[in-house]
Amino acid sequence: MSISSRTARTVRIVGAASAGAALALGVAGNALACDIRDFSAVASCDSNGKGVITVTDTDPTGQTATVSVYLESNGADAKQVGVQTVKGAKKGATVSFPEDWAPKAQYRIRVSVKGSKLDEDVKPNLVTPDKGCKAPESTPPASTSPKPSATPSSSDTPSATPSESDSTAPATTTQGNSPSPAAGTSNLAETGASSNTPMIAGIAGALVVIGGGAVYFGMRRRGASKNG
Repeated sequence: MSISSRTARTVRIVGAASAGAALALGVAGNALACDIRDFSAVASCDSNGKGVITVTDTDPTGQTATVSVYLESNGADAKQVGVQTVKGAKKGATVSFPEDWAPKAQYRIRVSVKGSKLDEDVKPNLVTPDKGCKAPESTPPASTSPKPSATPSSSDTPSATPSESDSTAPATTTQGNSPSPAAGTSNLAETGASSNTPMIAGIAGALVVIGGGAVYFGMRRRGASKNG
């Protein structure tokens, strides 16, 4: 049984349409699938000088991926740094893993998407920079205790030699540097006596004697006259 040219043409049209549909579905499927090339990782330092590993997901389909980070040593996992999920975004969505990484260390980044064939490592492994993070130097707080003055103030400095005005004033003398009079002379001066006192006393004594003699002779003469 031979196939007419009309039938053959119809078969060819249907085949071409099927192939186009399959290709379109394949392209759409690939467009909706999350790709490992949408992921990247970098090691850096935060504002506090601490190490951090950041993974970026630029999957435009917005699928949720599980990201696991491992420290590598001699081609094997030395430890698991952490596991986080990230929802992709065309502009890029990030997750950060605090890690005190050492210079030139290697980390393996594993990405898996549930319900997808994606379960791969980001290639190549992450290699940290040549220099590690350094915490910023903190300024010590200012001391609250007052610092001693370099040069003591005049009020705190004792005077080496007392001035003449501060010393005890010398006793005042009446006649320059001449010695002060004796105690007896001083008392005589206070009572009005002077150096002529002995002579005046002698004269007074002589007058007393003379007066007594005159009285004696007067009384004797009066007695003689009575007897005669």
